[in-house]
Amino acid sequence: MTMTPQAQREEVSRAPFVLGVGGSLRQPSQSEAALRLALRGAEEAGAVTALITGAGLDLPLYSSSHADHPAVLRLLASARRADGLILASPAYHGSISGAVKNALDYLQFLSDDDPPYLDGRAIGAVSTGLGTQAAVQTVDALRNVAHALRAWPTPIGVAIHEITRVYQNNEITDARTAELLRTMGAQVVAFARSRRLLHDLEALRQEADVEALAHGPG
Repeated sequence: MTMTPQAQREEVSRAPFVLGVGGSLRQPSQSEAALRLALRGAEEAGAVTALITGAGLDLPLYSSSHADHPAVLRLLASARRADGLILASPAYHGSISGAVKNALDYLQFLSDDDPPYLDGRAIGAVSTGLGTQAAVQTVDALRNVAHALRAWPTPIGVAIHEITRVYQNNEITDARTAELLRTMGAQVVAFARSRRLLHDLEALRQEADVEALAHGPG
């Protein structure tokens, strides 16, 4: 359906929506603190944000029979609305925590959307842990999930090792780590804006082609 000029202007001016998913069931959560800081970077870049963490991750084990679970419905509605996402997980034995992976598995319900899954959207990845290897492997695992969902991982992924050194009073206190998290959040927003611009340009091109065909040659 062709958008009216007014609707096009409203769509272009609409602030991108960035969804954060992750953290842990434990409160306070180190990975949630990192996720919140990354979302702050997205907000500073002009986005509206929302967060699914803690109790929002306490979902039944993935099954098609749980499609109507209230927390699952909230997750799916937020993911469908999102222009970009930031995923965060503690490093559990070198990979994503079970709670975060289970939540991401529910995005299978987006397979019949148009476009399917998270096609074309940017995803930032964050992990927290004590060791470098575990933290890096967890970021890689989150990026692999992003690829499987047809999304684009941001150039910056933040693997926070030695988390007890950079985390105090439920905040990320290390300036360099905080800068990386905010920058990654801003990259998600920049990608979302670029994707929207490309979409608008393609729509204008298609309208021009239709108008040219309607008027015929000459």
